[in-house]
Amino acid sequence: MPEVATHLPIPQRYFNAGVRRYGFHGLSYESLVHHFGAQLPERAIFAHLGNGASLCALRNRKSIDTTMGLTPTGGIPMGTRSGDLDPGVFVYLLRTEQLSADGMEDLINHQSGLFALSSGESDVKSLEARAHAKDPQASLALNVFVISVRKAIGAYIALLGGVDLLVFTGGIGEHSDYVRSEVTNGLEFLGLTGDKIKIVPAEEEQQIARHCRRMIGQPP
Repeated sequence: MPEVATHLPIPQRYFNAGVRRYGFHGLSYESLVHHFGAQLPERAIFAHLGNGASLCALRNRKSIDTTMGLTPTGGIPMGTRSGDLDPGVFVYLLRTEQLSADGMEDLINHQSGLFALSSGESDVKSLEARAHAKDPQASLALNVFVISVRKAIGAYIALLGGVDLLVFTGGIGEHSDYVRSEVTNGLEFLGLTGDKIKIVPAEEEQQIARHCRRMIGQPP
């Protein structure tokens, strides 16, 4: 990614020590670039939505931004991960709960996200069933998730100056009609029309195999 996307707004010495935005789901996104090949348009957004979830903006086949950061915890809310939080939340928890670093890590990685919002459920299919039965906590969890994804897509359309392709992948992205519909609802004014939306299974294992073949000198 370009330098402007990797730097965090903290002192340079931390960047020099490796504290920067890396992003994750790289194998998934790389497999999508391979899938489309020369047919991948100039401005693309990939949404890998699963228990772990992130989005990536690409221009001319290269990532220019992604929602995850130094770790896979950042970005949009996920199954049990919090996604981005106001740093003041961490200060508050450290002061009031006296959490250790391990306790904080467990909280934001294993007790947050959809799991926290719904009081114990991270599976989207189960949340959809609960929401259909008028469960307010399940509805809240789904709404927070889809709005977070929608906001990220809108931001990336602005960053790219438009969009030519939006690809959904991952367990939720591929299988939840509800999430895809709610995420894209209302984005037509930004040029995101139905013909620009695709569903493509992630091929992370195949992408690993391609890299292995290159390492041993075989064609991918």
